[in-house]
Amino acid sequence: PKHNGCRSPGVDSSPNENHEYRIRLGEIGMIKLIEPGKRKGVIVIPPSKSDAQRAILIAGLADGKSELQNVGRSDDERTMLQFIQQIGAEVRLNYDKKLHITGTGNIPHNLNIITGESGLASRLITCILAVHDGNYKITGEGTLLNRPMHFFQDFFSNSGLDFQSENGYLPFHLNGKIHAGTYQVDGSQSSQYLSGLLMALPLLDGDSFLEVNNLTSIPYIRLTIQSLLNAGIKLEYTETFSNFKLPGNQCYKPINYTVEGDWSAASYWLIGSALGLEISVSGLSMGSLQADKNILNALIAAGCSVTQTHEGIAIDGSKRHCFEFDATHCPDLFPALVTFAALTAGTSVLRGAERLRYKESDRATALKTEFEKLGVIISIRGDEMRVTGKKFISGGYVNSHHDHRIAMCLAIAGLFSTESITIDHAESVAKSYPNFWKDLERLERLV
Repeated sequence: PKHNGCRSPGVDSSPNENHEYRIRLGEIGMIKLIEPGKRKGVIVIPPSKSDAQRAILIAGLADGKSELQNVGRSDDERTMLQFIQQIGAEVRLNYDKKLHITGTGNIPHNLNIITGESGLASRLITCILAVHDGNYKITGEGTLLNRPMHFFQDFFSNSGLDFQSENGYLPFHLNGKIHAGTYQVDGSQSSQYLSGLLMALPLLDGDSFLEVNNLTSIPYIRLTIQSLLNAGIKLEYTETFSNFKLPGNQCYKPINYTVEGDWSAASYWLIGSALGLEISVSGLSMGSLQADKNILNALIAAGCSVTQTHEGIAIDGSKRHCFEFDATHCPDLFPALVTFAALTAGTSVLRGAERLRYKESDRATALKTEFEKLGVIISIRGDEMRVTGKKFISGGYVNSHHDHRIAMCLAIAGLFSTESITIDHAESVAKSYPNFWKDLERLERLV
């Protein structure tokens, strides 16, 4: 669908001296060369795609006009913008650089939705369509098609909705709608399923109750709850998020919202700062509910100190040491923390590795495979990953596994290698951070 005047540029594909495109077996991808050496400068962090996707969806469903400021240009944000336009919302980007969205409560009865490679969009959209009586098909692209979503098959089995999938994988077919009631939710697979239900169930005619077991990524649920409260949705919940009451017959109110800077994207630069880059990171809120703000706790546990100046946040890692950190509730920090641990003396222990199996790649295996090419020893046993660090890592040819976070963590690692690092499928950063390579190239190279 067209964007009604909303610009949606993707990653810059202009070749330069540091990357090239290659065609192999009909596949187009970017190869990125990272030259070692320290850098200096200020990084302005892009908006949080997680925060933005929630805000875009709410604005698209709201009864009236919403204004969103600081929405990014990542593939995932564009996917959600396309969805709300497909259901009938109007989107305009004005001279003030704000997105003006006129929402709709009248979702069409027949839709064919493509969610790109966005796991969050797939889960939120599936839940929203499940509470509207219609015939819907939802599919994705690329690595998303290989990510299991058996949760929906189990949850919808006794809900009144006719739900079909490819043995728990996309594409999904929905016919009818779920009914209000009491449901049990397995929160161990991903908090995104619960977020989707929290956003959808208040739109039903009656009250719904959720009993949640084994919830992971709790900070993301706090973010979802705050988003709902901002839009006038009422709900009740226990302190441990084990029980929710969601009154029915509610509707979203328009919002005027500024999307936060992305702590997930910032994690790579903060790690770089801790390792010795003379950079500051701006555009972050210290009051954020984002899970990946926990990167600061991990760095402090490793003996680093955090400094805030008018330019942003910088990390002093001159006294860093090996560390232990539980990333169960913030698994997206694993790639950045592995880079940090790889260049920190001793063996660091990261917990929560089981959460990495079904990301854009099997992230646990991808990290072990690619960092071992650089001479770093990584062992994985159950939920625990151990990284034995060294002063310098080797250069070489590595692969992003089509995973944006793997590409970015390898790029930071390459700045501290003995020889250059070449990253295959470097274009994957467009999923969350289209300007990552530009931001890296803007930094001043130090002798």
